[in-house]
Amino acid sequence: AFGRPKMKLVPLLKPFLVLLITFGFTIFFVRLIEPTNPSPPKNSKAMARSFILWLHGLGDSGPANEPIKGLFTSPQFKNTKWSFPSAPSKPVTCNYGSVMPSWFDIHELPVSDSSPKDESDLLKAVKNVHAMIDKEIEAGTNPNNVFVCGFSQGGALTLASVLLYPKTLGGGAVFSGWVPFNSSILEQQTPEAKKTPILWSHGMADKTVLFEAGQAGPPFLERAGMTCEFKAYPRLAHSINNEELKNLESWIKTRLQSNS
Repeated sequence: AFGRPKMKLVPLLKPFLVLLITFGFTIFFVRLIEPTNPSPPKNSKAMARSFILWLHGLGDSGPANEPIKGLFTSPQFKNTKWSFPSAPSKPVTCNYGSVMPSWFDIHELPVSDSSPKDESDLLKAVKNVHAMIDKEIEAGTNPNNVFVCGFSQGGALTLASVLLYPKTLGGGAVFSGWVPFNSSILEQQTPEAKKTPILWSHGMADKTVLFEAGQAGPPFLERAGMTCEFKAYPRLAHSINNEELKNLESWIKTRLQSNS
């Protein structure tokens, strides 16, 4: 169920560090981004409806990330619907069983390229994301104008959700994420899914999801027959900065389909 998470305090340092990183990221954006009201485009009728789904990181919440959309001020986003769902609260192994908002279980921190993968729990979360996408497409949004984005654990879920969605989507954007499954899962992928482009951004100073975990993404996607644009940020730790989000805005903008 979604709702306000019940946090269980434990007398260990690592859970607090993870939450500190996550909430520090949220506070950073609340202070950094002040929503603006862009002037309406001259020909708004030509702009198709689009949908951006944002998946937060471990221990965070959807509403806490809503200030992100205030950075997308281009007229092309006038008809964009944003969604910031919150993960259900559940015990997380890497945090000694503490209950917190989590899309799927994580077994160890920091996350490396060789970290264990819990595919069964991941696939349950993927089904929920697919249901959100299906609902929006049924409401009239072209799949080519659907974009899934996520940070950290949400980035890993973004990757899995886009790779396993049966249709070609506008794109998937992974921030500080990792490949959360083995290559055998690609047997479930459709030819249409392979056409969905991926944007991958990762900080080289990340000590929570190691940079090596991010670097493993593009080769994995290339073997799957997909295209991936990878951007490394030298001094960035486990967070998102303004430069990454402005790049995301440009990346999505070039892929939006018009009502032609």
